Amino acid sequence: MARSVLVTGGNRGIGLSIARELAAAGDAVAVTYRTGEPPEGLFGVKCDVTSVDDVDTAFSKAEAEHGPVEVVVANAGITKDTLLPLMKEETFTDVIDVNLTGAYRVARRASRGMLRMRRGRIILISSVVAMLGSAGQTNYAASKAGMIGFARSLARELGSRGITVNVVAPGFVDTEMTGVLEPEQQAMILKNIPLGRIAAPADVARAVRFLAGEDAAYITGAVLPVDGGLGMGH
Repeated sequence: MARSVLVTGGNRGIGLSIARELAAAGDAVAVTYRTGEPPEGLFGVKCDVTSVDDVDTAFSKAEAEHGPVEVVVANAGITKDTLLPLMKEETFTDVIDVNLTGAYRVARRASRGMLRMRRGRIILISSVVAMLGSAGQTNYAASKAGMIGFARSLARELGSRGITVNVVAPGFVDTEMTGVLEPEQQAMILKNIPLGRIAAPADVARAVRFLAGEDAAYITGAVLPVDGGLGMGH
């Protein structure tokens, strides 16, 4: 039976790949998007994860279309890279509000229905930067590291109700977000990836599909790196 799935930030990049992967597995997938158009073949809901009302409306529309949400993937995220001495306070707080507090809003709304059903999968998309750090990304790294503590605490809260909470930590992935880097920057990163290649969004999507599936029923509070070995040992 098709499960009701909601993927935030699911209209491009990693989020779109996750949505298509889960749809291919037979799930009924809804995606949220802040700008642009909904992806073809998927149920799209406009949503800004910094708004509690938007998040609630997105879930209500997904539930009306596909039934109670059983799998949620908190993927929506932004970067605003600046060295800390030059970083304005809103540059820091904006990234925290979208990436970390946005994940909290999504997980909190999802947990209500999952608690009633006594089952569910909550998956947060973090980053290798959460463990390694990255110059110019103190805001982004803080938001993504915060996801790990949040997820592990939530896993302890919800585990007795059959709900798992896990984190996927991608490394350097070929998306619009990383495409703006200069070739020299990309070459420098590649030198530190043991597998010697940049990840495709599908590499991350397949990891999410595993954590969302029956084979991962006894995995919770885990951080699954999909980084080609970049963050090894962390």
